Order: sequence, then C-alpha cells, then structure tokens
Amino acid sequence: MNNLNDPPRWNIEPDPRGRGAGAGDGNQWNYALLVPMLGLAAFRWIWTRESQREIHEVKTQYKIDVSKVKSDMEAKYRETLTERRRAAATLELELEKERQRVKGYKQAMFSQSHQLMEERKQLHEEREALEEEKQRLVKSGAAGAILHHALEREDNWYQRSNATLKNLEDQLLERQNAYCSLIQPRDQRLEMEKDMLLKVVKDPNLAELDLESDLKDIFKRDKHCADLLNMDKRKNGSLMWVYLKYWQLQVTVQKHKRAEGAILAGKIQSHTK
Repeated sequence: MNNLNDPPRWNIEPDPRGRGAGAGDGNQWNYALLVPMLGLAAFRWIWTRESQREIHEVKTQYKIDVSKVKSDMEAKYRETLTERRRAAATLELELEKERQRVKGYKQAMFSQSHQLMEERKQLHEEREALEEEKQRLVKSGAAGAILHHALEREDNWYQRSNATLKNLEDQLLERQNAYCSLIQPRDQRLEMEKDMLLKVVKDPNLAELDLESDLKDIFKRDKHCADLLNMDKRKNGSLMWVYLKYWQLQVTVQKHKRAEGAILAGKIQSHTK
C-alpha cells in the first residue's frame, strides 16, 4: 500500500546523489529557469502598467487639447458671427439712409419741376399778354411803329442771347454725358461746371437772367441718366431741359421789357412826327 502521507517525490528533497562532479542535474536547472521567467514577467507587468499610464495621460491631454481647440473655434465663430451681424446692421442702416436721401431728392426734384412748370406757365401767359399788347399797339398807328422799332433794336440782343443759350445747352449736354459716363473722370466734369458758371457770370448777354443759381441747382439735383447702351446725349438729364425752356422764355420776356424800358425812357421816338 502507498503511504498517502508521504507520496513518492511529491516533496522537494535534496538530491540524494549530492552536488559533486558526478551528481546529476536534478532540480537545479528548474530554479535556474524560474528566476529569469519571474523577472521577465515582472518587467512585462511594470512595462504594461507604465504603458497604460502613458496612454491614459496622452488620452487625457488629447481631450484637453481638443476641448480647448473646440472652445477657441466656438469663440471665434461667435465673434465672427457677431461682427457679421454688426456689419450687416450697419449696411442696412446706411442703405436706409440712402433710400431716404434718394426719396428726398425725388421729392425736391418734383417740387422744383412743379415750381418751374408754374413759372413757365406764368411766363407763357406774360408772353401771350405781351404779344396781344404788341398787336394792339401795332394797330394803334404811331405807338405801334414805336414798339416795332424798339423791338427791332432789341433783336440783336435777342439773337445773341439765344445763341449764347444754344452754346450753354451744348455744354450742359456734354456735362450731363460726363456725369452719366462710367469712364470719364469726375474732375473733368467739375471743370466743365466751373467753366459754365464763369461764362454766365461774365457774359453780358446773360447777366440779366441770373443763370448762376439755376446752373448750381442743375449740377446739384439733375442726376437723370438714360440706360447704359444709350448713345443719344439728349436723352440724359431731366431738370436741365426744364431750365433751358424757362431761360428761352425769359429771353423773350426780357426782350419786350427792354423795348418797353427804352420807350418809357424816351430813347425811341416816333418817325411819323
């Protein structure tokens, strides 16, 4: 029977053959291999924990960096969005101001045009009245001859004034064309306006018409331009054409007033005496 309390070779016992030169290997090599294996296992365990710690630190730092970048990007996005909204609000405000300004210009031009049309109508009525008076005086004999002679004397002034107005019309056409042009320099247009103002101030034929203020009003308010493909300069401008007709009526009325003044001053004598 087997001794269960002492099973064979279950306990590690000293090598009965000793450790001499002739002794066998026994369990000596088992201990020799166990030490490196335990060391390798310990190294692997330490390396694994260190690697896991470094990986955890990298992940943590990555999350921090990503969170920071995300926060910075969100802050920049909000800042950019705020700036864009502020710029859009500013542009909308400027646009509304321009709309109100254009509306004011339109109202001013309408009012000015209405006023000029009323003055034109009044001058036309005065002209018709003068023509009727002229016909009546012509039919009255000597007085008619005096008026006819007075009007003939003023005819040279009348022709010169109309020729000057025609020249001024051509200059206004060029000025309005320069205003409507996309390539013509602004300084060139301003030089045209300056020349016209100097001309009407110095020209004796136009001194009695007081055209300087009218020209300034045209330069300030007449912004009408035809379409971009327009080649006819006479289609540009709106207020200038009303003024030109008004000036022509003024010249006609002024001719009769000059003739009347000459008669009243006694410069024209009847040839029937």
